[in-house]
Amino acid sequence: MRRTALAALALAAVTAAGLTGCAGGDQANTGSSADPAGQSSTPKTSPKPKEEPFPGLTGGEIAEKAFAATTAAPSLRMTGSVPDEEGGGAIQVDMALDKRGECAGTLGMDGQGEAELIKTGDTVYLRYDEKFLRAQGEGEPKGEVDAAVAMLAGKWMKTSATGPDAEDLAGFCDLDAVLGGAEKGDADAARGATTTVDGTPAITLTARDGQDRFTLYVATEGEPYLLRLDSTSATDPGTLSFSDYGTPVAAKKPTGDVLDLDSLG
Repeated sequence: MRRTALAALALAAVTAAGLTGCAGGDQANTGSSADPAGQSSTPKTSPKPKEEPFPGLTGGEIAEKAFAATTAAPSLRMTGSVPDEEGGGAIQVDMALDKRGECAGTLGMDGQGEAELIKTGDTVYLRYDEKFLRAQGEGEPKGEVDAAVAMLAGKWMKTSATGPDAEDLAGFCDLDAVLGGAEKGDADAARGATTTVDGTPAITLTARDGQDRFTLYVATEGEPYLLRLDSTSATDPGTLSFSDYGTPVAAKKPTGDVLDLDSLG
């Protein structure tokens, strides 16, 4: 049961693939849906400002600036959901992460419960709720599932970040790895309307890859950070939102008793 639950959590690593695909040099691919934590609201078109943002720049050049600023950030928060390519449905994510490999947040499995995740130093800390454990134990003997729930639900556990069960998760917590491949924006992006994203003035950029359509929202005040990615891809629909740029990640060892999974063998 322990391996089954950890393997399910490792599926969250597909979030990185969703982001880096969209940020690639010549194509735009992303996946997700609305922010599960309610942190991202639907952008509302605002009146055109007196001064056009990024004067003289094409959509592709703005995208280039946005991805350069985003990949240079020491930390950020990422919220949204991405398709679960193996099990179907979606994986919800609300995670703060940085370039030191620290992270803290939650992961959910398409309404099938939630897990808290913290990585600090060389250790990954996990806490599952009962709903998550029972969903991941589907098909297993009821006695084994009940025993796992009794032992693990609502309790913090730890495992080595370099262990086979947690290695994918540890890589996901590394901001450089998540943003890898995003050094270049989409050269074919087109300028769109101005708007706001959670109160931040932004410009929309539209891009396409075959039949798929994507919208990027780039901050027009301060650093030109990427604020949001919307996808109408048939295979990767949804939204990823980015916020809290430069905010330290609150990745601290949980207090109280922590079950050492590695010692269980």
